[in-house]
Amino acid sequence: MAEHDAVKVLDLKGLPCPMPVVKMSQEIGSVDVGNVIEVHTTDPGSLADFPAWAKSSGNEILETRQEEGLIRIFVKRLK
Repeated sequence: MAEHDAVKVLDLKGLPCPMPVVKMSQEIGSVDVGNVIEVHTTDPGSLADFPAWAKSSGNEILETRQEEGLIRIFVKRLK
């Protein structure tokens, strides 16, 4: 698997839906276009919420990794 050079890591573990996506939408503007944010979440709803958010917001999910007790999502800011 490719490693993505995230400029920021958001620790959103333990937050219930829809808070991980809400926090992501607040933070995406804090990085430059083309940069990557790595999200750590435990909310299984994030597996559906983040792709839907990326599509509606014009950003890109580079990769989603499911690990034991953790979901890691790599989001690239496109605009």
